[in-house]
Amino acid sequence: QVQLVESGGGLVQPGGSLRLSCAASGINFRLYAMQWHRQAPGKQRELVAAITSGGSTTTYADSVKGRFTISRDNANNTVYLQMNSLKPEDTAVYYCYWPRYNSWGQGTQVTVSS
Repeated sequence: QVQLVESGGGLVQPGGSLRLSCAASGINFRLYAMQWHRQAPGKQRELVAAITSGGSTTTYADSVKGRFTISRDNANNTVYLQMNSLKPEDTAVYYCYWPRYNSWGQGTQVTVSS
């Protein structure tokens, strides 16, 4: 059974940083790409960042390029999202997504506000 559990969200001031974690359970985590998505109030869910199975290739939404970094630790079945220089418009629920199994985590709230 595949399960994704996010953590690390919270309230942060503009310009601050947060690191989200997604712990995955299931077989062969290291073989598959992973993604982070987010959904702001009243908006559609959007892809924020993606990473290939080995971590060598990453892609980002234009809105977060240069500020967010996706990474993974295949030994510990975990994917991360380091978020720097946060802006109020980054406020959203952030979800970890495993495309191979069409599996979503429960989400973690990130609020950027002074």
